[in-house]
Amino acid sequence: MRTRKILGYTIVLFALVSANGCSLDETPVDTATNEAVFGSESGLELYANSFYDMLPGTDVGVFQGDDNSDLVARNGVDNYLAPGALSPITSSGWSWTDLRNINYFIENAEKSTVATKGHYLGIAHFFRALFYFEKVQRFGDVPWIDKPIDVNDDATLYAPRDNRFDVMDKVLADLNYAIENITLTSDPSCTRITKNVARAYKTRICLFEASFRKYHTDYNKQATAAAWFEEVVKEANEIKGFSLHAGAAPDRGYRELFIAKSPFTDETILAVALSSNLQVFSSANRRFISPTYGNRPSLTRRFVNTYLNLDGTPFTSNAGYQTTPFVDEVKNRDLRLKQTIRLGDYQRTENGRPVAAPPNFNQTYTGYQPIKWCYDERYPYDDESRNDNAHIIMRFAEVLLNKAEALAELNTMTAGEWTATIGALRKRAGITGPTLTTVPTVADPYMVNFFAGKFTNPVLLEVLRERGVELIFEGLRPDDLRRWKLGGLFQTAPMNGMYVPALGEYDLNADGINDVYFYQGTKPPSTTPGIAFVDVSPSTAVGRIQLSNGTSGEVMWNPGPRQWTDNKYLYPIPEAVKTRNPALGQNPGW
Repeated sequence: MRTRKILGYTIVLFALVSANGCSLDETPVDTATNEAVFGSESGLELYANSFYDMLPGTDVGVFQGDDNSDLVARNGVDNYLAPGALSPITSSGWSWTDLRNINYFIENAEKSTVATKGHYLGIAHFFRALFYFEKVQRFGDVPWIDKPIDVNDDATLYAPRDNRFDVMDKVLADLNYAIENITLTSDPSCTRITKNVARAYKTRICLFEASFRKYHTDYNKQATAAAWFEEVVKEANEIKGFSLHAGAAPDRGYRELFIAKSPFTDETILAVALSSNLQVFSSANRRFISPTYGNRPSLTRRFVNTYLNLDGTPFTSNAGYQTTPFVDEVKNRDLRLKQTIRLGDYQRTENGRPVAAPPNFNQTYTGYQPIKWCYDERYPYDDESRNDNAHIIMRFAEVLLNKAEALAELNTMTAGEWTATIGALRKRAGITGPTLTTVPTVADPYMVNFFAGKFTNPVLLEVLRERGVELIFEGLRPDDLRRWKLGGLFQTAPMNGMYVPALGEYDLNADGINDVYFYQGTKPPSTTPGIAFVDVSPSTAVGRIQLSNGTSGEVMWNPGPRQWTDNKYLYPIPEAVKTRNPALGQNPGW
């Protein structure tokens, strides 16, 4: 089993690779052990294993990436959005250790006489593509370096940055090299880089780049976007051997993916396997549930409204949807909703005994309380970082969504492609009706408004509806907003929750027991054990819940002021880095 840390990473490798600091003027030290690593397949494999540390960490995990987005209410405001918090002084991420490691390997592996070296070189090129993609996303223009740097190479060490579009062309070349040379096509553990992993990442990376070129018009690269959308479609079509995980029943299969200890190989393309035996865990339960740990993210009502009815019609086409209480609004909806948040007959386990578990307003800010990545057992997972469910990084559903979005952008979506992508995802979610096979022709006005009028293409809007619902809490939404140039939604999207008709007690799961008491002023008495009291007295204080109409309306959470300015599409070059190399310059607005 492969864990987050490659346990076989040995002292020999540390002798070859310098791993401290974050400037460009540190180079790996060649030693007499070079032949021991690059002279055998086991040595090449050992070195290539070190690159896996570049994959997302499992403690915070991809599951917390969407906390900073337009779909989630959370505790507090991240430094990215807090007014005045992000600056050249506080900026981070300008580390090149991983690149030095990769380039050193490529240079030496190319000289190797091992017959299978091409496979390992393919893995190295994949990780270099991933490294540079993440750097370009964060900083825009960056220096392209494809060889180990000598400490006396001032021309490289103090050179200006390269154009981000030129760098992305090289990223695409690295991805193509990886796809051509990686020989492993499948992996029963879903934890190794295979040809299909490289292809799936290519669809993600090319989709980002295509959208960035189309919507960030200040770069004047719109004419080049279509070629990148076409790469998404081409590579998605090459991915074979995967399907959507059905599970034991339509109301369980989707969530099963995220609470399984071993990844389901039908849909999972890449995951990090966790292990209680090796003490490798994540903190998913604590970060979603604990009232004192993590961001306690909750879905917003604005987003929950996008989940379709089971018959495939928009929930927002229902008469009176705006004032429908929680216990009723969650009925007859896309089955992913009940697999993503607490509702209806959801139960958790206390001391081995199943108990009803409605939304808990001691833990949730909006009432839409997530369960997607969380074990149902309370102990020890809610109180300790002990989750050992597999950490999914890439799955086939995302590939289908990447392809569908590219087809919509190219205006080449056919009924057959719709059925095989969006229709298939909705069918897995229990949805019925024409939406499974019929390409939409009329834009849903709710979705037009949801994206601030940016998109009016009915096909694209439905693809994006599906993308949000299917991929929530998988860490992709912030990058989606940035590539679509919809950063303003980071600030303006309301952190709203369930509709409350009036002050008083409410039963949120229809089991005859009231679960929450909304009040103003003095805390009222209640005879219901364990009921959550929520004071919605008028207040502008940070960290308070209000009702939108005072004594009724939507729950409104105030995490503190959020601020968006367009210079945040790129992070600033850290001041200390710019001081060492003034030729790097600074990103606009910083």
